[in-house]
Amino acid sequence: MKKILVTGGAGFIGSHTVVSLVEAGYQPIILDNLSNSQASVIPALEEICQQKIPFYRLDCTQRADLEELSQAEPNIDGVIHFAAYKAVGESVAEPLKYYQNNVGGTATLLAWMQEKEIHSLVFSSSCTVYGQPKTLPVKEDTPRQQAESPYGNTKIICEDVIQDQHHAQPKLKAVLLRYFNPIGAHPSGKIGELPLGVPNNLVPYITQTAAGLRKELTVFGNDYNTPDGSAVRDYIHVVDLASAHVAALAHLSSQTEGLSIFNVGTGKGHSVLEVVKTFAAQCDTHLPYTIGPRRAGDVQAVYADTQKINQALGWKAQYGLEEALQHAWNWQLALQKR
Repeated sequence: MKKILVTGGAGFIGSHTVVSLVEAGYQPIILDNLSNSQASVIPALEEICQQKIPFYRLDCTQRADLEELSQAEPNIDGVIHFAAYKAVGESVAEPLKYYQNNVGGTATLLAWMQEKEIHSLVFSSSCTVYGQPKTLPVKEDTPRQQAESPYGNTKIICEDVIQDQHHAQPKLKAVLLRYFNPIGAHPSGKIGELPLGVPNNLVPYITQTAAGLRKELTVFGNDYNTPDGSAVRDYIHVVDLASAHVAALAHLSSQTEGLSIFNVGTGKGHSVLEVVKTFAAQCDTHLPYTIGPRRAGDVQAVYADTQKINQALGWKAQYGLEEALQHAWNWQLALQKR
């Protein structure tokens, strides 16, 4: 059973990936400083997985913390690196915080991996590296654009850092997964997106508004050059995204060396207003919303060409928008009962 370190494993995508790892026969080890997640996720994971999940409240930006982990968990076979700050607006206000954590943490992790001779890495990148692409859908060889935010720039820089380290140390095998917009929750309703404070992402804001925790949802912009004027995104169920990490690990184990980049999305674009109306219909609930001005840093439309990951990894998204929104709503209702 391969031991896989999951940095940020108590977070939204990390926690669902831990479940997928267990289902695929791996032993995940969670490292998370809980700066953007909650300790309650761990027992929920153990309930879903029906086994103990090793968890270390440590920080991957601190080399001493990684050394402490090494003492407790020798013989780690690979790393999935999620741990990062991710709020676009905050990154504009506090860029140094983002560069120190996201870029510094990745560099520290890579140095530790080199010393410990851990040669397999799956990195959590983002479609933000494409900016506003000139043609849609975006392919992996679509040129990266100058980032719209320091957050987006940290993803570009981290991709470059990993590629430079791979060139210097060819034993390092890496897969860079460029996510589109993760939504949904585990079908069990035991784990899901757990934003601390006001949500930055559309779907948790929708579910909190429908639950009466927020007065109304603001749709940022209805004057884009899209079918209904609102921005278009590729919304992928978090369980599908999690399974892509398992497929990436299997790909790494079959390679002797190399670095690969894959888009992870559904290949379909949905507008914000389409998501709002689909949620109201699917979950049979009233959803008050208003139209606001465009939000700085938002692109008009972006969605993935997924042919590469479909063919190379044999991976394809299984869930549609309706199921993802229903699972997110079930998770919100479960939170209300806590």
